[in-house]
Amino acid sequence: MLDTASNRPELPAEIARRRTFAIISHPDAGKTTLTEKFLLYGGAIQMAGQVRAKGEARRTRSDFMKMEQDRGISVSASAMSFDFKTFRFNLVDTPGHSDFSEDTYRTLTAVDAAVMVIDGAKGVESQTQKLFEVCRLRDLPILTFCNKMDRESRDTFDIIDEIQENLAIDVTPASWPIGVGRDFMGCYDLIRDRLELMDRADRNKVAESIAIEGLDDPKLAEHIPDHLLEQLREEVEMARELLPTLDPQAVLEGHMTPIWFGSAINSFGVKELMDGIGTYGPEPQPQSASPRQILPEESKVAGFVFKVQANMDPKHRDRVAFLRMASGHFKRGMKLTHVRSKKPMAISNPVLFLAADRELADEAWAGDIIGIPNHGQLRIGDTLTEGEALKVTGIPSFAPELLQTVRAGDPLKAKHLEKALMQFAEEGAAKVFKPMIGSGFIVGVVGALQFEVLGSRIELEYGLPVRFEASQFTSARWVHGAKDAVDKLVNANKQHMAEDNDGDVVYLTRLQWDIDRIDRDYPDVTLSATKEMMV
Repeated sequence: MLDTASNRPELPAEIARRRTFAIISHPDAGKTTLTEKFLLYGGAIQMAGQVRAKGEARRTRSDFMKMEQDRGISVSASAMSFDFKTFRFNLVDTPGHSDFSEDTYRTLTAVDAAVMVIDGAKGVESQTQKLFEVCRLRDLPILTFCNKMDRESRDTFDIIDEIQENLAIDVTPASWPIGVGRDFMGCYDLIRDRLELMDRADRNKVAESIAIEGLDDPKLAEHIPDHLLEQLREEVEMARELLPTLDPQAVLEGHMTPIWFGSAINSFGVKELMDGIGTYGPEPQPQSASPRQILPEESKVAGFVFKVQANMDPKHRDRVAFLRMASGHFKRGMKLTHVRSKKPMAISNPVLFLAADRELADEAWAGDIIGIPNHGQLRIGDTLTEGEALKVTGIPSFAPELLQTVRAGDPLKAKHLEKALMQFAEEGAAKVFKPMIGSGFIVGVVGALQFEVLGSRIELEYGLPVRFEASQFTSARWVHGAKDAVDKLVNANKQHMAEDNDGDVVYLTRLQWDIDRIDRDYPDVTLSATKEMMV
């Protein structure tokens, strides 16, 4: 694995074998299926459960919320760790549905690379483009998997052109498909000159691989019909002339993406992709923080919370904070300093996730993701260290695009509702605003589906039926400025003012005109659509 900074010492072997990555895609490109096959090859599960299969077989391992299992979509980002060959993979599954994009943005701050899944028939879709842009902001290395090649899909060159044009990144083929749709037989592995054939009969079987000496090898004719073989030779020759060759350094810098073709549901092309992640994916990278960067090889432990999931186990009101280890070698029972409160925390029962199963984590290294059960002490953006006051930077919080007021079905339970809303706000599932005038709460989300998820979770987890009603406000902005300037704004515009769950002042707007008016009348105050998750 090539290191970008040559003067840095080599990473300890245990850290160097870590590969921490997220899978990004448009909904329905096959991300959950691919995740399952990863777990299958990593030996973490015995049989992949189909996402949309019937009855009992439908319990996909990585979707644990009831709503995810009912709808076949992933709405909460889950983390899974498993071994593959000499590597330790930490895979963070992200919601593909655009209504949950904020959760995904945050998840991308906790990984070192992304695997982009593209549907062979649809190419680059809107949500893929959005997520890709976030990877771009962080210069994340990207590996591409073009899925569903066993269905009618587009011409291979078209797909590659579209990625290059829409995403402005060099694409280099790591494998080349043989036939498409019904005629799809497998791929030619361009990196290792091997022929990979797909077995349509057994979906959980690893494809057979045949060693070939280049494309002129007569052995090819034994396995591939003449017309497809001729097409393969022509296309590969063109690809080798027209497309850039694989440059591992350019991949690490995020300027080039290798692309593998396959069919996740038929377990085809997945193993090659996993080999590619091991070979071309980055080792754990330095983490930006203030007052200084955190390097993975440091001996002292540091990590940050990028996600909080409440009620993972509905029988216990538990909350699990997902912690990305940024440096050091963590051992169970260690005392770490919670930088925001400056208090020590003994981490006595950290967990590692294996899809829906969890096990106690006796140790973890930089690059790993562990879950820390807690009762609300840990929030998104918190940093835990062995004493040094470091704060990880760059974890965003976005202004909600949809606002609704929420009321408990039973007015006597308003207090319970407040508790439930605060819990979801700290988890990052929604923004909760308490208006300065009037009663009730205003809930803000990025996408409409989140109201449904929230309503169903409050009812399931707290036994509280709630109703959402339209609000006069359409958006919210955080207010920044000197205290007297902010107070002046607040006192003159009480009907627009609210506080978020951290107690920060928020200006609720109805029209763009409201924002323009504040900009004009209060030059000392700035309204911001994002807030860094820092304390």
